Amino acid sequence: MASSIEKKEHSQVIISLEAGKEEFDKALKASYNKNKGRFQVPGFRKGKVPYQLVCQYYGEGVLYEDAINELANAQYPEAVKEHDLQVVSRPMMDVQSIDENGVKYTIEVYVKPEFELGQYEGVEVPFEDAQVADKDVEDEIERMRKRNASLEEVEGRAAQEGDTVTIDYEGFKDGVAFEGGKGEDYNLKLGSHSFIPGFEEQVAGHNAGEEFTIEVKFPEDYHAEDLKGADATFNVKIKMIKCENLPELDDEFAKDVSEFDTLDELKADIRAKREEAVAKSNKQAFENETVRAVCDNCEIDIPDVMVDNEVEQMANDQAMRMQQQGIGLDMYLQYIGQSMDDFKEGFKPMARVRVKSSLVIEKITEKLDPEVTDEDIDAEIAEIAKSYSMDAEEVKKSLGDSTEFLKDSIKAKKTVEYLTSKAVKVAPKPADEEKAEEPEKTEE
Repeated sequence: MASSIEKKEHSQVIISLEAGKEEFDKALKASYNKNKGRFQVPGFRKGKVPYQLVCQYYGEGVLYEDAINELANAQYPEAVKEHDLQVVSRPMMDVQSIDENGVKYTIEVYVKPEFELGQYEGVEVPFEDAQVADKDVEDEIERMRKRNASLEEVEGRAAQEGDTVTIDYEGFKDGVAFEGGKGEDYNLKLGSHSFIPGFEEQVAGHNAGEEFTIEVKFPEDYHAEDLKGADATFNVKIKMIKCENLPELDDEFAKDVSEFDTLDELKADIRAKREEAVAKSNKQAFENETVRAVCDNCEIDIPDVMVDNEVEQMANDQAMRMQQQGIGLDMYLQYIGQSMDDFKEGFKPMARVRVKSSLVIEKITEKLDPEVTDEDIDAEIAEIAKSYSMDAEEVKKSLGDSTEFLKDSIKAKKTVEYLTSKAVKVAPKPADEEKAEEPEKTEE
């Protein structure tokens, strides 16, 4: 097999391939055997027309497409291996010539871009060591109080923010009741902003038993087309007002909401868990900033196809997460008034960052070649098992001997750990200084 490559701009590669007459004839015969069941010639049963007669009756060209595909299926992988190409796109074939000497054709692909690494050891990385403040603990205690609050009916005063009111209501546009605008015995917490702007504010100040009318304006981006930006009135009746009764903050409260006997023990546990979460967050943020700084030191001409592939993956992941929550992507896009193309376009900036990071980490990993032990693999499997609520042995059994992708993942993690161990922590720049350094936008 003869093959050659031509490297072009933006990581495009043209692979030139050819097959001599004997090899092409063999491929034509294979194409004939594959398709002979669809050829019909008078005097012959379907599927029984001889090869030569098919060529005479239909023309030899009827066999070319499958014949060349047959050749490409064998020659293309060999050429990729021979020239050590890391292909990132679907191959696109173009036939150059077919004559008495055989066939010549090209296959166009995009490959991972070639680039030089910049500085990756000792990069300066902004780091802010976030700490758990007393207020963080108190806020969590307060949230626990509210989750365990009871509702008590209010008498002798008007509804106010924070109260839960039981109401009947009916909405009208231009004096006509509209669909979905009516409710009975509806429990509405004032200040929750669960109704359209202005509704809850106008309910506040009224007493139980009162009937009144309020005027509102629907938002311009409201999901119902006929109500977008529309003025409307609501007839409202307050049937009951309830307020939160928060439990006392004492040891009894701690016993009721946790496994601890005292409030001090509960607070200590909250602080410990918060400190662990903050430490993890600080570590993750520092790793992310380190990788970003290392990537900023590289210039890479990334093929659009790599970004597009990442966008597809991100969009599919988002659709799957929404599906798990019972939300269909099509319905969601219809609700927010966005097309699929616009939805995917929003992923492009992050997709480009991800692709660049992946390329840079991969190249540094090749240079460092970190060792992966059996203990590393077991730890990775345990992590996977934990995230999917599975047994580690069950995960190991499902993987079988397919652990190469695990090794690649572990190596990448070790590379990031190495980079962060070499990075230099510096104080973050003030927000106004960062803003001053941003390049001015110019009109195109």
